[in-house]
Amino acid sequence: MRTVLRRPDFRLLFGGLVASMTAESILLLALAIWVKELTGSSGLAGATIFAIIAPMTLAPLVGWVVDRYPRKPLFVAANLVTAALLTPLFAVGDRTDLWLIYLVAIFYGLSYITLSAALSGLLRHLVPAALLADANGVLQTVRQGLRLLGPLAGAALYTAVGGGLLAGVAIVGFVAAAVLVGLLRVTESPRPRPGRSRPDRPAGAARCGYCPRGCTQPSSAARRPRRPSRWSAELGAGLRYLADEPALRRALLGYGLGSLVMGFSESLIFAYVDHGLRRDAAFVGVLVTVQGVGGLAGGLVSSGVIRRVGEVGALAVGVALFGSAALTLAHPNLWLGCAALLLAGVSLPLTMVGLHTLIQRRTPAPLIGRVAAGADAVISGPRAISIGGGALLVGVVDYRLLFVAVGLVTLLASSYLWGGRRLSPSAQPAPDGPAPVRRRSPTGAP
Repeated sequence: MRTVLRRPDFRLLFGGLVASMTAESILLLALAIWVKELTGSSGLAGATIFAIIAPMTLAPLVGWVVDRYPRKPLFVAANLVTAALLTPLFAVGDRTDLWLIYLVAIFYGLSYITLSAALSGLLRHLVPAALLADANGVLQTVRQGLRLLGPLAGAALYTAVGGGLLAGVAIVGFVAAAVLVGLLRVTESPRPRPGRSRPDRPAGAARCGYCPRGCTQPSSAARRPRRPSRWSAELGAGLRYLADEPALRRALLGYGLGSLVMGFSESLIFAYVDHGLRRDAAFVGVLVTVQGVGGLAGGLVSSGVIRRVGEVGALAVGVALFGSAALTLAHPNLWLGCAALLLAGVSLPLTMVGLHTLIQRRTPAPLIGRVAAGADAVISGPRAISIGGGALLVGVVDYRLLFVAVGLVTLLASSYLWGGRRLSPSAQPAPDGPAPVRRRSPTGAP
């Protein structure tokens, strides 16, 4: 991690992301607590997170837009728009204004997809492939470390002065991120524009088969000719690439299976605190802070885990830790709960760093926005369903039984991921230049 932090360009990006991640850490949990206080419902509080994740269904469209514009200006603009989208929170006064919180959450979800997809492409331009795991590890360490103070600060500020001040602090964070990233000097290749083809490909270079206008890097799965250029083909290029690339396909199937139940925890944690620990909703902030301690440790070790078992292996380890945490939370005990949240905290950066690094290393640069956004959609679709299902089930099924179900399904998903760990050796470089010559088996498989 020290190597990547010595790079001046990465340090500037790092400063901007710290500002925006600080805003997120104090705001997102506070929105759920705000809804809980206004309504008294754990299900409606969990539905706040559902409102943020639901726009992931539009991820292919967002990724298509991201791939058509330079990453840095788009990232700056998205931060400024996010700051503007938070202003309706100043008008929330009582339960009748609950729709404003959900509206902001939905638009923030769209903004999050845009920022995430643009960031993946920006990192590819700033950081060599060999340092991508370290760069993602640094960012996840900070993101998870902010859970140590952010949720408590957000809960304390909400309790003291309400949600308006929280919205103001978050707006300042996103504006600061836009300013810092705007100072970054990045040289990017031209984006294709409507009605114009990309520049001529170098002699001997092949099309990837996923961009109708033609990027110059074929993947291991892109050897068959594609149909002529159409906007619908461009829109679906990221999802096709995810389906055809073996390591990405395995990662998304396994993680997607786990996500079918992992979202239950967004509502279950409120029921766990309310019915299990007999404490008020603001105590969720304490548990999330404990989770942040685990997240800090997970971020620090994530790049090392990837070097030992590869990106898919790191995903398997992360999902297994989450499953173990869910089984532990089935028994309401404060000390066991803290241990479980520590495990869940370690799991988050392992899965995020593993998935993001895998995408950045295995995806051609002209496709990375669509692939990153498509991966978010594939993961977040099941997760959104599970959050919505958890918000409904928590009112009719014992939360302890639901935690057991989460644990069993995620451990099954982890086993599937672990079986595919050899698909992603960590030394695999990102496909930036001409593809290496590959030998085929007698059956024609790569």
